[in-house]
Amino acid sequence: MFAGGVWASAQAPSGHADSPMVHDPVIACESGKYYLFSTGQRLFSLVSDDLHEWKSPSSVFKEVPQWAMDSVPGYKGHTWAPDIIFHNGRYHLFYSCSTFGKNTSAMGHASRSTLSTSSDEPWVDTGAVITSHPGDDYNAIDPNVVIDYDGKPWMTFGSFWGGIKMVRLKDDLSSVLDGENPVTLCTRLYTPADERPMPKENSVEAPFIMKHDGYYYLFVSYDYCCRGLKSTYKVVVGRSHNICGPYVGRDGRSMLKGGGSLLISDTPEHVAVGHCAVYDFDGRTVFIAHGYSREKNGESHLVVKDIRWSDDGWPEIDS
Repeated sequence: MFAGGVWASAQAPSGHADSPMVHDPVIACESGKYYLFSTGQRLFSLVSDDLHEWKSPSSVFKEVPQWAMDSVPGYKGHTWAPDIIFHNGRYHLFYSCSTFGKNTSAMGHASRSTLSTSSDEPWVDTGAVITSHPGDDYNAIDPNVVIDYDGKPWMTFGSFWGGIKMVRLKDDLSSVLDGENPVTLCTRLYTPADERPMPKENSVEAPFIMKHDGYYYLFVSYDYCCRGLKSTYKVVVGRSHNICGPYVGRDGRSMLKGGGSLLISDTPEHVAVGHCAVYDFDGRTVFIAHGYSREKNGESHLVVKDIRWSDDGWPEIDS
C-alpha cells in the first residue's frame, strides 16, 4: 500500500485564475470549497470558493506510485484523466496511467477522508482497479465512478479500442467485483454497418455518468483531443433507465451504434470542448470540461457552464 503525500508543491497550471490551463478536469465540493483535479505530473489540483477564481495549485502525490511505473512501461508520473467521488465517508480519487497510442494502461485508486489543503492526512493508494494489455478490447483509462439508484458502485471507462466499458466495483471502490466482466456502453464501430458512416477509428472516450430524474445520462467525447486548434472533440449524451444501458440519444439511436445527442463542441472562446464532468451543486447543474483557447493559440483551458434541463428531460448548455 502506498501512502501518497498530499498537496505537494508543483509548477502551477498557468493561465488566468478564472481560466486555468487544465486537461480532463473533475471537481468535488467539501465545506463550500470546490476542489478541481486534472491531468498533470502526479495529478494537478486547484481550489475555488466560487467555480470562477482558482488558486492553490499543487500536485496530489509527492511521489509516483511504484506499482504504476512497474505496470505501465514508459509511464513516468504524468497522470491522466482523474475522477473523484465521495462515498462511505471518504473521497475516492481514481487516475489513469498510460502512454499515448497504447492500451498497456492502468487505473489506480486512492482515498482520503478530507480534501482540505490544510490537512496533513495522506492519500492512501490501494493500487490498480483495472489494467489493460495488448489483446484486450478496451483501454483502462478515463475512469468515472457512479453509485446507482440502488446504492451499487460502478466504474465506466475507456478510450478508443472497443469503446466505453462498465464494470461493477466492490463496495470499497478499490477493485472490481469478483466475476465481473466489462460490458460495452458506447462504440462507434459496430456490425453490421448501417446508414451512418463509421469513423476509421473508434474515436470515443472520457465517459461520465450522472443521475437525474430517474435516468442515467452517459456523456462521452467523440473524435480527437490534444491537437490544439486542430482538435475535433465534441460531447454527446445519451440516457437510459438502466445503468448498463442501452443508452440512446434524443433521436432514439443507440450509443452502441455511434448514437448520442450533441451537447457541445466549439464555442466563441474555445474549439473542441470535451472530456466533461457534470454535477449538481447548490441547485445548479454544472458542466465542466477543457477546451482549446482561440485567444491563447490552442492552449487547453477550463470551461465551466451551466446546464438547463429541457421539458422532455435532456441536458442543454445554458448560453
